[in-house]
Amino acid sequence: MAQTLAPLRFDPAYETIAEDEAETQRGLTETMLAIQRKTHADTGHAYRSVHAKAHGYLRARFEVLPGLSPQLAQGLFATPAGYDAILRFSTTPGDILDDKVSTPRGVALKVLNVPGTRLPGSEDETTQNYVFGNSPAFQIGDARGFLRQLRPLAVTTGRAEPVKIGVSAVSRAAEAVLEMVGVKSATLTTLAGQAETHLLGDCFYSQAALLHGDYFAKLAISPVSPELVALSEQAIDLAGRPDGIRESVEAHFRNHSAVWELRVQLATSLDSMPIEDAAAKWPEDESPYRPVARITALPQETWSDALRQQVEDRLAFNPWTGLAAHRPLGSIMRARRPAYAAARAYRAENNAVTIEEPTRLPVG
Repeated sequence: MAQTLAPLRFDPAYETIAEDEAETQRGLTETMLAIQRKTHADTGHAYRSVHAKAHGYLRARFEVLPGLSPQLAQGLFATPAGYDAILRFSTTPGDILDDKVSTPRGVALKVLNVPGTRLPGSEDETTQNYVFGNSPAFQIGDARGFLRQLRPLAVTTGRAEPVKIGVSAVSRAAEAVLEMVGVKSATLTTLAGQAETHLLGDCFYSQAALLHGDYFAKLAISPVSPELVALSEQAIDLAGRPDGIRESVEAHFRNHSAVWELRVQLATSLDSMPIEDAAAKWPEDESPYRPVARITALPQETWSDALRQQVEDRLAFNPWTGLAAHRPLGSIMRARRPAYAAARAYRAENNAVTIEEPTRLPVG
């Protein structure tokens, strides 16, 4: 096992801006808007450009742990405290698909009424936002590569769902073979190779880096309560159940609580933990994920018309809404800033709603 090194203090020189980054960001923003326009035309509703299909909403308690080391006790985590929080579970496409089209999953986290110096553009807000996916690294390393990947996927938005279900089944089979020999294909998983397992058993990762006060890190949300741990890799039958993932989340929270840890992986080496390559999986033997907070959700209703309207239409989850101490880093994260802002504006205008940061939990 490699020796654990001291965490690196962040230096602005660790971020490098490509000459064509502004052009890439414009391309990504326009491609994501094209996805929204297509689903809007098909359905009459303006959905998110990515992670359009939700599988449940949780009202939770976010507790910063006591006794953290000075390197971990940064920003939001500097002082033990408790906050209300909202979680939204989803899958990645911009169209609303049958759950048999098994694409990667995500969870967005919004921590409410957080004090501290804000990121530019969110000075009047009090939330800390995070977005997570269920793989430790992004599929593509930078924004330019992500644009190349997104353009052909955008063309398929809203088309031939039965074909997508068939491709999904083939991709899952190929993924299973790779996993048997210790290999996981980010490409196959992206193209619908996600196994049909219980969403609540997954670990979720920031995938790209963020500032962590004086340092920089990746984050993860990991199940710790026995009821959640038992769901890891647990198969669910989605045959004839277009919303089977949502139904499984609802079923769990009728009678059970759930506890996750929010964990931080501090960067210790620029060589093995680069900021600008979001596809790089930072080695955990060099820097393990360490708990900094606990998220607890009690039994509750996770889906209703009232919740859906509040969270789907009136909230946005954006890692650029938060504390300056947790600024997103790298080209993928920088590209999210204009793209997410444009997607939010499109939803607000075309659904005729006001999207704003909440100060209290939604009422189901």
